[in-house]
Amino acid sequence: MVFENSDKALLSTSALINMATTTFEGFGTAAIHVGQEPEKWDMHQVVPPISLSTTYKQGNPGEPKGHDYSRAGNPTRDVLQENIAALEDGLYYVLQENIAALEDGLYCRVFASGLATTMSMVNVLKVGDHVICSDDVYGGTQRYLRKVSAPHHGIEVTFVDLTNLDEVKKAFRPNTKMIWLESPSNPLLKVVDIAEVSQLAKQYNQEIIVVVDNTFMSPYFQRPLNLGADVVVHSITKYINGHSDVVMGAAITNDEKLDQHLFFMQLAVGAVPSAFDCYLVNRGIKTLHLRMKTHMENAMAVSKWLEENARVERVLYPQLESHPQHKIHMKQARGMSGMLSFYLRGGLEESRKFLSNLKIFILAESLGGYESLAELPSVMTHASVPAEDRAALGITDNLIRLSVGCEDKEDLIADLDQALKAAIPKL
Repeated sequence: MVFENSDKALLSTSALINMATTTFEGFGTAAIHVGQEPEKWDMHQVVPPISLSTTYKQGNPGEPKGHDYSRAGNPTRDVLQENIAALEDGLYYVLQENIAALEDGLYCRVFASGLATTMSMVNVLKVGDHVICSDDVYGGTQRYLRKVSAPHHGIEVTFVDLTNLDEVKKAFRPNTKMIWLESPSNPLLKVVDIAEVSQLAKQYNQEIIVVVDNTFMSPYFQRPLNLGADVVVHSITKYINGHSDVVMGAAITNDEKLDQHLFFMQLAVGAVPSAFDCYLVNRGIKTLHLRMKTHMENAMAVSKWLEENARVERVLYPQLESHPQHKIHMKQARGMSGMLSFYLRGGLEESRKFLSNLKIFILAESLGGYESLAELPSVMTHASVPAEDRAALGITDNLIRLSVGCEDKEDLIADLDQALKAAIPKL
């Protein structure tokens, strides 16, 4: 196997880590102000208005003032895209006489869902191209690659444990054009060394596109672009919106060619969000930094309590020292969201009893909202993953996934305690 040299590949991992962890200052200021300048609007509105028009008057044929049709562009969507781009890259305000503008060359495109974003990004590939994907990736992503991209579009897909760098090296092929990874993964919370995998990809072939799904972390805790990734994707439905009332996705890149592809997907495929949804997400972002701090505080308390509970076999939370990739997590992130998984002692019956007895945690799919959720991946979010693959990965019937919300942590722990005792009365 021959790995080619490239300028990007020759960056040391320590240099990439330093780039990723020294630009987190000013997040709240950026979340509140980037793209929100009142001077953009005729009445200098402090809150960006919702632009519902589907079309725009042109002064002359083919000479629109800005956008010509709302599928291709919308002022409310523009505001949101500018804001998310700033948060994911970490190029924030410099408070001088005026707040500095966002650096040129950073792009964000939003889509009608996280899977619409996945579709739009994968559509950059052609028949015969090869994708390396995390083996325990979100079930919807795996389903799209297995049942749409592979059989209908002629894309070759290999699912690999990307925490094993030797396995990553073995997976490369001459036709490999993309690596798709989550870190931490869903639902096993495996942490991939993003800088190392990105370097391996660029050393093998500089044209390989490294895509990182950063949904579990949000830009508040992790910046994959500064770790060597080419594209970051989010299900905005989750932490970025944070209020469980919008379905949306986003892709962020600093590669103009990739951004032009994503813009073309908005225009040609048309899976774009409504102006009202963009307004809601723009509103939700304003408390992202506040919410993420609480999610982490609560999840740490819950995970430590679970780890000491005799009714629990194992807890998966990267912020814990017991996590197998804890050191990698600590070097590339500055914290962790409210996502954790654990194995309770028992099987499907005990899992069902536990989940049905929860009072504060809501039995529901999705994650990242202010409310706490619990689910059973084997029969819910990852039911589309073949049973044999679930078993091999460890997505068993006693694996519980929690999205720890912003309630009082003492109440959350008390709720878990009573539900565990109801499911497993005797040890």
